Amino acid sequence: MTTLGTPLSPTATRVMLLGSGELGKEVLIALQRLGVETIAVDRYANAPGHQVAHHARVITMSDPAQLKALIEAERPMLVVPEIEAIATPVLEELEAQGLVRVIPTARAARLTMDREGIRRLAAETLGLSTSPYRFCDSLAELQAAIDGADGKGIGYPCIVKPVMSSSGKGQSKIDGPADVKKAWDYAMAGGRVSHGRVIVEGFIDFDYEITQLTVRHADARGHIETSFCEPIGHIQVSGDYVESWQPHPMSSAALERSREIAEAVTGNLGGLGLFGVELFVKGDQVWFSEVSPRPHDTGMVTMATQWQNEFELHARAILGLPVDTTLKSPGASAVIYGGVEARGIVFDGVAAALQVPGTELRLFGKPESFTKRRMGVALAHDADVERARTRAKQAAALVRPRAV
Repeated sequence: MTTLGTPLSPTATRVMLLGSGELGKEVLIALQRLGVETIAVDRYANAPGHQVAHHARVITMSDPAQLKALIEAERPMLVVPEIEAIATPVLEELEAQGLVRVIPTARAARLTMDREGIRRLAAETLGLSTSPYRFCDSLAELQAAIDGADGKGIGYPCIVKPVMSSSGKGQSKIDGPADVKKAWDYAMAGGRVSHGRVIVEGFIDFDYEITQLTVRHADARGHIETSFCEPIGHIQVSGDYVESWQPHPMSSAALERSREIAEAVTGNLGGLGLFGVELFVKGDQVWFSEVSPRPHDTGMVTMATQWQNEFELHARAILGLPVDTTLKSPGASAVIYGGVEARGIVFDGVAAALQVPGTELRLFGKPESFTKRRMGVALAHDADVERARTRAKQAAALVRPRAV
């Protein structure tokens, strides 16, 4: 697709985003700048992406009938999943009928919507190194998977996650038997949909974890190429990203292996677009963790670090346009949490935050705040990545959401 139409006209290039949070909002903005007509879909009204799209729609995206009816009514050229909780069999059905192109593919959306599909693909089909894992459908199965027969279970410490969740929701670390039931209950409460299934993973003693942003895009001859951004380091708390920076220093051997793993996974998933591949690294050893077939929350740092940020890369790639993954400057990001449970909050300290040298803010415009809901992000660029990290955290701390 190298010919673009005019929005709100018979020639319009129409793209539908399924999920319109802060990441979807930035993808929509990138598409808008290329003259694409956008349809933002989410489960609640006035989501961040709704505020910048040509059309805003509210449905339950995990409901097959609602999703099919909306796609058939809107007839977009591309459907771009931005969250996990989507009725992916409908996407596969409509793609097979030639009614729509799903980004990157309907199969990729299905495999990556839950941790089971993608883990089995990586470990069992592609033979990549991962942490040891088991899938469990009950508290008893979870305990048995940890203990194992003859002491050959996952053991302690270990990580428990719902098979379908995002941003670390429902994820916890188990250090001993007393934590097992609490972890199971937390996973059941934190999943995107009521699934009743978890993955328990053995704990890897890694030095650090990175996100390897990987772009599948068309070259001048229409052949698909794979390009990589510089590695992004990040810190997670209870599975939720709180800080990221780019580039993250790593050995040439570890970087090469990271990109081999990323290319293997994304190549199997196919299609066009940007993928966020999460990896654990210890010395020159690399383990696959997860992949998102869409922009990644830790990749928000690229709004300060790259000539084309991850959202622009995604938009260009899915439209068949050239991409440039070049780093512009080292930089960092730090999350701004809601801190309060309220609707229609205000933000104090914005001017003070922007007085920190080399910083920017993105306030997402979410209509409702929760104590641990991500409401914004502070960005900083600096020739020294550690100084950028300090400034991003300083700016984030100065922004104070407040109920009115």
